[in-house]
Amino acid sequence: MGVYLSTPKTDKLSADGENSRVRFGLSSMQGWRTTMEDAHAAFPDLDDCTSFFGVYDGHGGKGVSKFCARHLHKQVLINDANSSGDLPASVHKAFLRMDEMMKGQRGWRELTELGDKGNKISGMLEGIIWPPKGGDSDKIEEDWDNEEGPNSNFPGPTSGSTACVAVIRNDQLIVANAGDSRCVISRKGQAYNLSTDHKPDLEGEKERILGAGGFVVAGRVNGSLNLSRAIGDMELKQNELLPAERQIVTAEPELKTVQLSEDDEFIVLACDGIWDCMSSQEVVDFVHKQLKTEDKLSSVCEKMLNRCVAPTSGGEGCDNMTVIVVQFKKPASAVATSSTEQSSATAEEMRPKI
Repeated sequence: MGVYLSTPKTDKLSADGENSRVRFGLSSMQGWRTTMEDAHAAFPDLDDCTSFFGVYDGHGGKGVSKFCARHLHKQVLINDANSSGDLPASVHKAFLRMDEMMKGQRGWRELTELGDKGNKISGMLEGIIWPPKGGDSDKIEEDWDNEEGPNSNFPGPTSGSTACVAVIRNDQLIVANAGDSRCVISRKGQAYNLSTDHKPDLEGEKERILGAGGFVVAGRVNGSLNLSRAIGDMELKQNELLPAERQIVTAEPELKTVQLSEDDEFIVLACDGIWDCMSSQEVVDFVHKQLKTEDKLSSVCEKMLNRCVAPTSGGEGCDNMTVIVVQFKKPASAVATSSTEQSSATAEEMRPKI
């Protein structure tokens, strides 16, 4: 962090899509950073009644964010098939499963394939010498942990990623978040945060960090990571006496479940490259204004990136940027319930976010 190009890379990767329930647009841009470490996933038809959208903001490399974009939604489906329809539990389990999957030979091989060019070549050679059991690496694998090779004891990556995902099934919206990417819903033009930015100085986060043997200085975990929850960062998850949820840094997501109503217009998922530059309400107002003249949601997203990118390097507006806007076509009834620890959302928590 803090290393910049002489001029920003403002070419964008954008996409649009829709089905009978939602339409979406997305855009991502490298900006001033020397590498692009954001990743995203957009599956309006994850199954017959479910849509999945996610943003992943990598740090220390792009491997973990790309790994999550490739696998997290698949694990939601696997878990859902085995959980009697408990979708929030399936999403929760999928976050924690990412850390497990990135260990061992198979995890090492996929991370090197998804990482920097030098590591990618090494990973491809490793895949030739030690071919994966079961063949296709994009296939949903239940026996993931059984691959053998010279890196079978790989403890997992020292790099990491945030993860903020929205899963829509019928009239239910489930938002899961670990890190400081964010999801916001527009309800009658008002912005409501559906996720918490997980920072080390938050009381509950700091309590867990200290309880696991870590410390917080200058707003950073052990003086380095400015997030208190993330996928990856395995060197901060080494206390063998504690479960994954109680480690210094945890991949456990905070969950919020919302019963959608006719008042709910759209959600915005974005990495902190956007939220560093615009408040939740400013983003919602921006989308509403652009929708008056723009037909494509990806064009709205592209304009938001242009609005946020800094004219000179240094400070806000210099990060990688990714944003997804998902517009509801057929919303139905209306109360929000929170489910980090499956508790109800209070009126205070659902107040407009300015």
